[in-house]
Amino acid sequence: MVSDGRGRLFRRKDGKFLIYLPKDFAEDSMFPFKGADSIFVKVSFKIGDTTKLLIEKWKEPPPPAE
Repeated sequence: MVSDGRGRLFRRKDGKFLIYLPKDFAEDSMFPFKGADSIFVKVSFKIGDTTKLLIEKWKEPPPPAE
């Protein structure tokens, strides 16, 4: 069981930021995000705390009404 891993936050040339997670960490049976190549997440932090970033699963927003 892999309950922690060392990843990386980096900025792409187009200005977007990506978070890299090691494969063995993300594919562990206890990893909380399962079954999809891509999911929506909510990312937050507490003001003043420069050491923690919280990533939570977020329900996909409904499609725009036409």
